[in-house]
Amino acid sequence: MTTLASRIQPFTDALYPIIYIHSYEELKMDEVIRELADGNIHIDEWDLTHKESLVEFLEPYVMGTEDLDEVFIVLKDAHSFLDKHHPENQKIVAMLKKIVNKILADEEAYGNIIIVSPILTIPEELEKYVAVFNVDLPTYEEIKLFILEFAKAYDEKISPEDLEKFATYLRGLTEREINILLNMAIQNDGKLGGIIDETLILNEKKQIIKKSGILEMIDTHESLDSIGGLENIKHWLTKKAAIFKNIKKAREYGVDTPKGVFIVGMPGCGKSLTAKATALLFDNIPLLRLDIGRLMGKYVGESEGNMRKAIAQAEAISPSILWIDEIEKAFTGIGKGGGGSEVATRLFGFFLTWMQEKTSDVYVIATANDISNLPPELLRKGRFDEVFFVDFPKVEERKQIFEVHIKNRKNDSIHWKDIDINALANKTEGYSGADIETVVKETIEEAFIENKVVATTDDYLKIIRETVSISEMLPEQVKSYQEIKQKFKMKPASK
Repeated sequence: MTTLASRIQPFTDALYPIIYIHSYEELKMDEVIRELADGNIHIDEWDLTHKESLVEFLEPYVMGTEDLDEVFIVLKDAHSFLDKHHPENQKIVAMLKKIVNKILADEEAYGNIIIVSPILTIPEELEKYVAVFNVDLPTYEEIKLFILEFAKAYDEKISPEDLEKFATYLRGLTEREINILLNMAIQNDGKLGGIIDETLILNEKKQIIKKSGILEMIDTHESLDSIGGLENIKHWLTKKAAIFKNIKKAREYGVDTPKGVFIVGMPGCGKSLTAKATALLFDNIPLLRLDIGRLMGKYVGESEGNMRKAIAQAEAISPSILWIDEIEKAFTGIGKGGGGSEVATRLFGFFLTWMQEKTSDVYVIATANDISNLPPELLRKGRFDEVFFVDFPKVEERKQIFEVHIKNRKNDSIHWKDIDINALANKTEGYSGADIETVVKETIEEAFIENKVVATTDDYLKIIRETVSISEMLPEQVKSYQEIKQKFKMKPASK
């Protein structure tokens, strides 16, 4: 019997009235339900392709013309009907409650309602009668077995090295997705293994994760050397990387698993770049960006379901970095009333509990521009290892930023020649790192258009005079950032 079926069976045996299986894999769940039925229990299934409406399908069980003994009433595509905004919601919830009461009243009956859905939507009226089962993604060892079985079926051999690599690359995917990618790999060149198949699997995996609409795998080649300034946070992250890369020994020594870092501050001052560089620093582990906007679903419970799905996928892929960009967008409105506040409060509670209790090798990097409306609990020690504030770069940091961006140009030896970096840094107070990057880009672009051999210091200074920095553009917002910095006494990211 499958692991999931063995987890569910005690609940069906105990006549738990509603079993809610939260999964995208309907075919696999069909197998699980058949195993539970074991040939002795009738399976009566409904989905949107059924000739009857859901109300018509449930009515015989409500009226007693269909026996509730020895039956699994399986409902698919039903999550939208369970949402309180659906026009038939009240009637369907009342019918399900009636069936539940009939099951509970008849001690001789052996019947259950089984809901299979990728979206978790549970009406308050039914909460006490529902047991929820999330379908775990395959473990690393299970994936290795899938690969070996697949190779055997195609009479292929796979080297131990390729087996380890493929199992690592396929972490975080469902069994069906793994089979699809293995099929693509073997159809690609007639064999299983090698750099071509590795590249194909990684590229397709990125597409699968992106199509989920919540997480995105980010390619990153940036290192800490790509970041000008921010020496405090760079030094701090380097120490965390030493732990993360030797996590087994660190745990044996008594070191806690690093939880994550919260980076707050000015737009364009290096928060996102730091998140990307951390992935490379932590032994080039996967960087997963959580799209806060797409986290919010239109159905009750969908947002929380999306958060659970994102975290489950990050944990399955671990060791990984979960980058939550603009985290304030998810948790703004808590305690202010209204439906949005309720959703934000539930999301916040789930996220805080996970951060507090997590033991997986998922390192969380949360970035935010404005935390003035965030609950203070998020900033408390125990959630994140540290909270840093990224301010406008100081003069020495501006020198580093100019140097990084000028030397990153295709012919850096030309572009770097005879440039007075001190003059540029002194004329760019209140500029963000993004402002400085724009100055460099536009200066070299102008020099090319004017057929100059090289951009000069005067060319840079001309563009600087024409540039409106973010501190000039948004003075009130900049003032509020400084107030936030003072209020929360966050550790400065710069020396």
